[in-house]
Amino acid sequence: MALAKISSVTGTAVHIPGDDLDTDRIIPARFMKCVTFDGLGEFMFYDVRNDPTTGLKTNHNLNDARFTGASIIISGNNFGCGSSREHAPQSIAKAGYRAILAEGFAEIFFGNSTNLGLPCLTAAKADLQRLAAAVNANPKLAVTVDVANERVAFGSDSIPAHIRPGARDSLVHGRWDPIGELLDASAAVGATAAKLGYA
Repeated sequence: MALAKISSVTGTAVHIPGDDLDTDRIIPARFMKCVTFDGLGEFMFYDVRNDPTTGLKTNHNLNDARFTGASIIISGNNFGCGSSREHAPQSIAKAGYRAILAEGFAEIFFGNSTNLGLPCLTAAKADLQRLAAAVNANPKLAVTVDVANERVAFGSDSIPAHIRPGARDSLVHGRWDPIGELLDASAAVGATAAKLGYA
């Protein structure tokens, strides 16, 4: 099962403003009663997209029809903080997002996202604000997240973006899923197990 090599991601983007957007906000705990991660996408950021009193949709970018089909998230600092739940990046991936740009990421969220093939790149606040302004002005603007070269291009502009070397290497070379790698190496695992002096 060869993994996809993720050297770049191109699509439209949506700005989800704010710092410290924690995993409980990304996927509220009451939606985590599931056997698989399938279907979690519809509950991503549920409580900020829906008014708890009226049940009506809020005035949030994720509810704005202009951003329908976006596959790249732009956000603030410390994205994915809080608990270590894998459901948070799973819900983002299941909702169709393929990359996240932020000032910073919580450690475990970053690792879980990388293991899903969901690149998380950091950029300076001013650069992200410029990108968000361009996207808000033109929601159909194509944004390219160049993982290999650590740059984000949009229109005639671009900004530097960074990703940890290990994560970059695993994404670009298709080694981002440890379980997939283990399954691909089943013959080598079997050969090593056969050499061991115990069963």
